[in-house]
Amino acid sequence: MSKLKPRPTFKSEAQESAFWASHDSTEYIDYSKSRRMIFPKLKPSTETISLRLPKSLLDQLKTLANKRDVPYQTLLKLFVLERVQAELHLKTAKAS
Repeated sequence: MSKLKPRPTFKSEAQESAFWASHDSTEYIDYSKSRRMIFPKLKPSTETISLRLPKSLLDQLKTLANKRDVPYQTLLKLFVLERVQAELHLKTAKAS
């Protein structure tokens, strides 16, 4: 393995981000010595949105959530996630 370049220090996160976006990290980091890490408290960032639903639809969602013993917001996120994944899968299948 060739000699690794010294990793630079950065004054800001933006400067570091720009550097790594334009440089090959394998010239600076020996990945053969890396270890798998688990970050148990790491959560994906979320954004609050306002969503208007017909009351009857919201009532149905709450009923389904109650049967599954989960908050209706969680069930709604799950439904949206499943549909987005299905739509993306359909688009990639059609493109093939």
